[in-house]
Amino acid sequence: LGSPCLIYLAAAGVGTIGIVDNDTVSLSNLQRQVAHGVADVGRAKTESAAEAAARINPDVTVVQYKERLTPANALDIISKYDLVADGCDNFATRFLVNDACYFAKVPLVSAAVGQFEGQVATFRAFERDAEGNPKPNYRDFVGATPEPGSVPTCEEAGVMGALTGVVGSLQALEVIKEITGAGTSLAGKLLIYDALDTRFRTVKLKWDPKNPLTGENPTITDLAAHG
Repeated sequence: LGSPCLIYLAAAGVGTIGIVDNDTVSLSNLQRQVAHGVADVGRAKTESAAEAAARINPDVTVVQYKERLTPANALDIISKYDLVADGCDNFATRFLVNDACYFAKVPLVSAAVGQFEGQVATFRAFERDAEGNPKPNYRDFVGATPEPGSVPTCEEAGVMGALTGVVGSLQALEVIKEITGAGTSLAGKLLIYDALDTRFRTVKLKWDPKNPLTGENPTITDLAAHG
């Protein structure tokens, strides 16, 4: 998801883009991570992706974070940016990004794919809705981290490469909408794309009063809960 999202944001003229990834390019990535090529195998993904962005728009500034996002560095990194686009492939990091964006008051455009389905959502939980309740966040959508092994990863289940292009492009579009204020924000809604049936549907998300982050009696008050 990060590859198409990055390329379209660079092409759109987003001036500064930060990339957080401690991984290196492998041959199996090339089926879906189109920012990289065969010659990039073994290189840091941040380096290869930064070069791909520069080829599209040499005026873009790409800041590379060759590290994992952790409770120790998340707020420091995220607070430097106006918006976060998350396309990570594990629940622990998604919860960490969600919580860090809430504490930093930074909008989050989250996207995920699995086999033949993709999802995109925008979270602005630091804002209130018309009824005075916090706007939904990722924890209102996924209540808790699934048990290990209960949900297959992309590597285990497989994912169509072209699907990441569709969903990553949708994610980039929502980022651009948030930056420019164009159209209707996806905040409070979940967009689901079914590739096999070529069908889109939108689901309204609701704030959960029992949400441990933004509920009536929150138990998560900082990132220490992430260990």
